[in-house]
Amino acid sequence: MKNILATLCATTAIASPAFAELLDVEKDELKFGFIKLTDMAPLAVAYENGYFEDEGLFVTLEAQANWKVLLDGVIGGELDGAHMLAGQPLAATIGYGTEAHIVTPFSMDLNGNGITVSNEIWEAMLPHVPKMEDGRPQHPISAETLLPVVEQYKDEGKPFNMGMVFPVSTHNYELRYWLAAGGLQPGYYSPEDISGQIGADVLLSVTPPPQMPATMEAGTIYGYAVGEPWNQQAVFKGIGVPVITDYQLWKNNPEKVFGLSAEFQEENPNTTIAITKALIRAAMWLDENDNANREAAVEMLSRSEYVGADYDVIANSMTGFFEFEKGDRRPAPDFNVFFRYNATYPFYSDAVWYLTQMRRWGQIAEAKPDSWYDEVAKSVYKPEIYLEAARHLVEEGLANAEDFPWESDGYKAATPAEDIIDGVAYDGRTPNAYLDSLPIGLKGEQKVVGSDVQG
Repeated sequence: MKNILATLCATTAIASPAFAELLDVEKDELKFGFIKLTDMAPLAVAYENGYFEDEGLFVTLEAQANWKVLLDGVIGGELDGAHMLAGQPLAATIGYGTEAHIVTPFSMDLNGNGITVSNEIWEAMLPHVPKMEDGRPQHPISAETLLPVVEQYKDEGKPFNMGMVFPVSTHNYELRYWLAAGGLQPGYYSPEDISGQIGADVLLSVTPPPQMPATMEAGTIYGYAVGEPWNQQAVFKGIGVPVITDYQLWKNNPEKVFGLSAEFQEENPNTTIAITKALIRAAMWLDENDNANREAAVEMLSRSEYVGADYDVIANSMTGFFEFEKGDRRPAPDFNVFFRYNATYPFYSDAVWYLTQMRRWGQIAEAKPDSWYDEVAKSVYKPEIYLEAARHLVEEGLANAEDFPWESDGYKAATPAEDIIDGVAYDGRTPNAYLDSLPIGLKGEQKVVGSDVQG
C-alpha cells in the first residue's frame, strides 16, 4: 500500500497540503484499539476525516472489551496502539500489574469524566447539599455531603460500594480524590492486597464503562466514576444523578493518552510521527471555531462501531453542556477539551500527578525521590515526538506555530489551589511536597503493612 500511495503522489497533481511532506513510514497497515467512550473521538475523527490516509496510513479501529484486554493487545502486538488510560503506560512501565514499556507521544483530551450516584443516595445526600437562590444544588458538590450517608450505612452494617473503571484509571484516582477531599477514606493497596480496600470507608471496585449504569441500577454499586457518555446515560434513564464533573474537581485535568509499545515506537519512528500528526489534526478539528464541529463529531461517535450511545446522550456533554438532573442542564464549554490549552501535548507534570496518586494509595509501596518521578515521566511521555509531528504540520500549512508549546520543559505551571476541589495546589516538579500536603494518603516513608499504615 505504501508503494502504491508513493506512486500516486508522484504521478498525480495533488493540491492538498497534507501530502507536502509525506513521511516514509515503516509500517502503513495499522490496527488501533479503543474503549467505547466519548474521548476516543480523535481516533474516530482521524479515520473518518481521512487524516490517517493523508499520512499514508491504512488504519483499522477496533473496540475492545475492557482496559486489560486493550493493554494486553498493545503489549502482545495484536494492536499497534490504543486509546489508553493515562495510568496504563505508567503502571506497565514501572511494573505495577502487567509489565511492559509503553510510551505516549499524544494526550487525547482534558476533562470528560464525572461522578454519579444512584437516586436513593442522591436523596439521602440532598439535605446536606448547599442550594443556590433558585433552589438548585450549588456546584461543585463536596463529598462531605456523602459522609453522613456512608456513616449511616456503616452503622447499619452495610458496605458502601462504588465503581470505577480500572485500578490505574483517572476515574479511580478522581473518585478517591473527591472522597478524600470530603473526609472519606477510599482505601489503600499493598503488595499483598491489591483490592484497594484496606481501611476503606467506601469500597471501590472495577466495572467496565458501558456497564456502569446497569450495575448501579441493579444495586450492586451505589455510584461510580466514569467518562462520558455513561454519566449522562444515568440522567437520561432516570436512574442516577452526577454530583460533580472532573472539570469541577480539578480544572482542565489530563485524561486519556494514545499509547504504543516502546518497541513499536523505536522500530517505527516515522510511523509514530505520522500517527501523531493525524491525531493532532483530529484534535484541532474537534475544538476549532468554538467547537463548531462537535455536532458532526457526535454523529460519528453515536455509530455502533464507535461509542454506540444515543446521539442526544453524547451531545449533552460534547456540545458544551452537562445535565445533572433532568432539566438542570448547565453550560460546560470545557467539559470536553481536545486541543486548546495544549491539551494534546504530553506534559511530564501530568504523568507525575498519576504517579503521585499511585504512591498516595499504596500502588507504589515505597517512598521514591522526586528524581524518580521525573525519570519515569520522561521514559513514558514523549513530547519530542509530539513537537516533531507539530513541526511537520506547521511547515505543511496545516497548523499554526503559536498553538504549540515549543519552549516548554515538559512541566506545566503549578495548578493553583482554587482550581482543585480540596484547595491543595499541585506542582509536578515537587511530587513529595505535594503528597505531604494532602491530609489523607501515604506520605514520606509511610507504607501499608497488613491493614495498617506504618511510618
